[in-house]
Amino acid sequence: MRVRFRGVVDGIGMVLKDLGVTPIALSLVGLGGHLVAAVLVARGEFLIGGLFLLFLAPVDALDGALARLRGETSNFGGFFDSVIDRYSEMLVFGGLLIYFQNRFDKGMVTLVFVAAAGSLLVSYARARGEALGYVVRGGMLTRFERYLILVPSLLFGLPKWGVGIVAVLANITAVQRFLDVRKQAWDKREKAFRER
Repeated sequence: MRVRFRGVVDGIGMVLKDLGVTPIALSLVGLGGHLVAAVLVARGEFLIGGLFLLFLAPVDALDGALARLRGETSNFGGFFDSVIDRYSEMLVFGGLLIYFQNRFDKGMVTLVFVAAAGSLLVSYARARGEALGYVVRGGMLTRFERYLILVPSLLFGLPKWGVGIVAVLANITAVQRFLDVRKQAWDKREKAFRER
């Protein structure tokens, strides 16, 4: 999606650059917006919370584009952005957790935990795999797809469906990435063995 809409994102990024907005400030605005959305979701105001998240979705692409346009890309900037993204996503799950806890729905509280854990493991599998030199990009449910499921489920007042789908598919994605890294590791070991 970033590649497809790069022209639009870069255009908005240029406006923000001219206004003096920094990538870190934009990331923090996104985090604050996610906090507001989480509070709304916790109160059961799914439509407004979903609209907040829909509005915030482009911010995830804009902070990176803005950093590139300002010539301020760095390893720390990428790290900062990734950490903020994880906090933002966990805030939304936290709002859902509070909502279902207040309704004494233990099954959904458990499902929210499973969805949040799967979402974190998808990101962790990629980060850890790439730190070890593997290419980890596959899987059916990246962060974009998770939001593509969660946001409409909130807008239509069907958070149980959104959480359930993410709980299943995020964990499948984490396993897919694990298996992908394992295959790469075995292939690398076999290649090294043949070259001896």
